[in-house]
Amino acid sequence: MQHTAHQPRRVEALLPVRDLGDIEFLVKESEILTGRAGRGFVIAGADRLVYRVHWHLLGFKVERLDARGQVLDCRHLLPWEFEEHGLAQALACGQLFTASVPRDTSGRA
Repeated sequence: MQHTAHQPRRVEALLPVRDLGDIEFLVKESEILTGRAGRGFVIAGADRLVYRVHWHLLGFKVERLDARGQVLDCRHLLPWEFEEHGLAQALACGQLFTASVPRDTSGRA
C-alpha cells in the first residue's frame, strides 16, 4: 500500500521554503503530523511543477508528480546531489513553496 504526501492544491496558501536545511524539517513535520510519507513541494512558475520529497538517513527520494499525483520520475539523491536538483535551484531563486500541514485542532494529543 502506498501512502501519498499531502499535495499542495491551487486553492491552498503556499508557504515559501527559505533554506535548504528546512526541507528535512518540513518533510519530517508532515510525516509526523499526517502519518503519510513525504511532503509535497511546488516550484512556482507557469508550469507549477509538483514534487514529493521523502527524507532518508542517506539522503532524499524525490518524486516528480503529474496533475493527478502520479509519479512521473523518481530519484534517490545524496545530500550533496540534492543541492544540484531543480528543487534546490528553485529555492535559491525564491520559487520553492509547500502547503501548510493540516493540524489537529481538537486538543487531542
